[in-house]
Amino acid sequence: MELETVIFEVGNGVAKVVLNRPDMLNSLNEQMLRDLLLVAEECERNDAIKAVLVTGSGRAFCAGADLGNIPLDKSPESRAVTGKVVKDMMDELFNPVLSKFAQLNKPVVNAINGMAAGGGVGFSVAGDINIAAESAKFKQVFIPQLGIIPDLGSTWFLPRLVGRAKAMGLALLGDTVDAQEAERLGLIWKVYPDDQLLEEAHKLAQKLADGPSFGIAKLKEAFRVSESNSLDQQLAHEADTQLECCASEDFVEGVTAFMQKRKPDFKGC
Repeated sequence: MELETVIFEVGNGVAKVVLNRPDMLNSLNEQMLRDLLLVAEECERNDAIKAVLVTGSGRAFCAGADLGNIPLDKSPESRAVTGKVVKDMMDELFNPVLSKFAQLNKPVVNAINGMAAGGGVGFSVAGDINIAAESAKFKQVFIPQLGIIPDLGSTWFLPRLVGRAKAMGLALLGDTVDAQEAERLGLIWKVYPDDQLLEEAHKLAQKLADGPSFGIAKLKEAFRVSESNSLDQQLAHEADTQLECCASEDFVEGVTAFMQKRKPDFKGC
């Protein structure tokens, strides 16, 4: 797998994905999006990968879309072309990348090492556990700077994470949110000193990689369907899923280890 803008390493069951356009604050151009699609597909199909860690190189996690190649002209015809170009890119690349990472059947740890702006905010909070360096910042630039709506999942994730009132404030005003405030709002799980971020992210990813991968995948599925299920539907889903989980080898191992007062040795089946 040849990648130009993403560093991809696998070891001890953890895939490390590094957005690697530091001179452009890891903004998402066509090449990076295609690289990320390849990486997401590899993470999905490679059974040796049990958890995924995503971070950025340099001083930013992701500054959102690279706007440098968008055609700009004030004529009505040119504006229509610009709109079509953007929508096609969203349908073909931006949305599939976000969807694949958000819906991987393996746990994803996002280590937000610096600025997450624009669509980078949606990407940064799409992981299962999102942690940030003390110097990290989050900024929704769409409405105040560009006059367009937030994308890359921001309009889906933000209201669910922080509530409608806070989400509307973040989107309409575009205020910069520091890491401590992001943790308080519920955008992220925890904040770590800058020099400890990757070490802590690796610890989390390794813990998840060593965990019951079958059960983790079922947990992710349960959380996804809960967004559209009624309470009774979700209770039925939980019962059906427990039928599968309790018939797994991991459940037998977990109960046995609990009774023997030792750490379980999960096999993911």
